[in-house]
Amino acid sequence: MLFSQMDEKDAQIVKLLLENGRLSHAELGRMVHLTRAAVRERVHGLMEQGIIDKFTIIVNPLKAGKNMSVYLNIEVQWDKLESIANLLLEDDEITNVYQMSGGPHLHVHALMDNQTHVERYLIRLQSIEGITNVDSEFLVRRFKEREGILI
Repeated sequence: MLFSQMDEKDAQIVKLLLENGRLSHAELGRMVHLTRAAVRERVHGLMEQGIIDKFTIIVNPLKAGKNMSVYLNIEVQWDKLESIANLLLEDDEITNVYQMSGGPHLHVHALMDNQTHVERYLIRLQSIEGITNVDSEFLVRRFKEREGILI
């Protein structure tokens, strides 16, 4: 995938950084046939443009003890949508909260320890004023997963 804000070299740099964010500018330069200084300048430019948002690590949740990946579709009252979303953001289990098109509902991803943890969390959601329905699904198998947009 090529974006209009990036030329081919920028796209190569971003792809390599998505695979290994710890690559030095010198290593990147050797891989894309640019000098270390040229790569540093390009990476800095990509950050200034907001194309590269941040550098981070990715933790494998299974190896860290989070054995259940749960997706929740939470129907809410319109006037409570914002406050419920903000409440969910405070929970350690929640990794993503999205407002979806259609009726007032949130699509939420959570990482949980086990089935008992999921059950306790669903009971907690039932007690939140403004939530009208919750559908939950467990992840069975990953076929493809992206940590960022691969180019």
